[in-house]
Amino acid sequence: MSSTEQNTGTEATLVLDAKATLGEGALWHPEEKLLYWVDIEGKALHLFDPATAADQVWPVAARVGTVVPVAGGGALVALQNGIHRIDTKTGELTCITNPIKQEDIRFNDGKCDPSGRFWVGTMALDSRQGAAVLYRMDRNGSIHQMLDKLTISNGLVWTTDRKTMYLIDTPTSKVQAFDYNDATGIISNRRDAFSIPSSEGSPDGMILDAEGKLWIALHGGGAVTRWDPATGMMLEKITVPAPQTTSCAFGGENLDILYITTAREGLSEEQLEQYPHSGGLFSVKPGVQGIAASFYRGDR
Repeated sequence: MSSTEQNTGTEATLVLDAKATLGEGALWHPEEKLLYWVDIEGKALHLFDPATAADQVWPVAARVGTVVPVAGGGALVALQNGIHRIDTKTGELTCITNPIKQEDIRFNDGKCDPSGRFWVGTMALDSRQGAAVLYRMDRNGSIHQMLDKLTISNGLVWTTDRKTMYLIDTPTSKVQAFDYNDATGIISNRRDAFSIPSSEGSPDGMILDAEGKLWIALHGGGAVTRWDPATGMMLEKITVPAPQTTSCAFGGENLDILYITTAREGLSEEQLEQYPHSGGLFSVKPGVQGIAASFYRGDR
């Protein structure tokens, strides 16, 4: 299948029946060969080993929006009470900073840019419009607000040439593009790259593949879709037997396995009966490879 042909016949299969309330933040750690992911409302960090199907769980005692590995070991977790470093061997947490002052705001999706800075967005617990922002935490631990007036700050990716950043603000159903300066971490020239039809679901987590195409998890759509950011065309659709599809990450030895997180939150009894593995972790081999995630490379 070439990257210009649309394929809607592939379905992801269950690899872990986790029954997470709100599974999110999938990210492959290539050195440890583990899939890092979080259960936001379950207040836990998960480390899944595909080789053994073991899933190690570290409780974090607060809502956790996302996780990114730290160069040299451990990870950053964006908790409702601040950005913390976590020792992934002991579960010990060390707070780095907390820019959030309102009790009804939490961190949401986040990733590291190619130079090892940590970008993370927020959202209000009631998802009210314009209450969210996007932060950039530099390698020295200093934090800077980069955008405001967002609603649900979600998927973040940077192109391999380090010139463009893409961002999702979920309720807009759009993928926004920015010129990105890798040397300074500054973004500019904000614009709409393309829109996701509302019939497909709400755009949530997002990643980039080795061909420069975007993979977007569709909350409420039970799918992960592949898009050409240059044309706004949907190229491929992977269906997931769980309607609340939330995030995805390429993993495995060759970064050719797409792992997908899902949620149970917000589903009715009838929906849970129809989709009993909601909240589980799924995978599929879509025929393309991903790119390795960037780690946080800070001194804090």
